Amino acid sequence: MDIGTVRGLITAALFIAFLALVFWAYSRRRKADFDELARMPLEDDPPATDSGSKTP
Repeated sequence: MDIGTVRGLITAALFIAFLALVFWAYSRRRKADFDELARMPLEDDPPATDSGSKTP
């Protein structure tokens, strides 16, 4: 097995891993999680509590 074959096998394995990641990210089970995370920056921050902060 020469270096060209090894490089080809590594490229094929990485391509399959990429496709698996894309299918995982765009699956219907993940849509609700990603929608919630996309709305997070637009939501108001919860009120800050002053528990434990000791500033002079």
